Amino acid sequence: MINSIPPVVPAGRLRALPHPEFELPGAMVLRPWAAHDVPSLVEACRDPDIRHWNRPDLLSPAEAEERIARWSARRQDEEAAIWAVAPAGGPAVGLIGISDLDLAGGSGEILYWLLPAGRGRRVMVPATERLARWAFEDLGLHRVIITHSVANPASCAVATKAGFPLEGTMRGALLHADGWHDEHLHARLRTDTPE
Repeated sequence: MINSIPPVVPAGRLRALPHPEFELPGAMVLRPWAAHDVPSLVEACRDPDIRHWNRPDLLSPAEAEERIARWSARRQDEEAAIWAVAPAGGPAVGLIGISDLDLAGGSGEILYWLLPAGRGRRVMVPATERLARWAFEDLGLHRVIITHSVANPASCAVATKAGFPLEGTMRGALLHADGWHDEHLHARLRTDTPE
């Protein structure tokens, strides 16, 4: 059977786009991860809050360097696009990206975390808003989602304030160290009007 529905985003579009840097309020930026961010990534994989909500593997510096290189490769393979959240000219204090990309279907999922040095700066809402704008306007996605444990109100607040309304709860959707968590599902469409 021949698929008569054209892809929402043509193959090769993400690969052809530059990996942009974005300025954020408070002298913060979104930029590609770099080799000098290895210590930040190693630290993130040891941070109790990041480990609880995001379940990263513990990484050695060499493994962190490989992970950063793999993020670049995943972008070239059109699977994900990952940015460092950082003070202008400084090391990464967080991560934001869009993963689980289905370019033909026009969808992806935003993910994010912050190290203690990045918390309290009110950076994740504008970072999420900026990444969503890029995903819709530059990449051309139709639908972007954010999911998080219902026990993580900080993540819920970020999603809601960034214009991602709550669509529902996915029961027993993700296994954490303390058991199965229900997950909130937030989503935005390209056609949604920002509030």
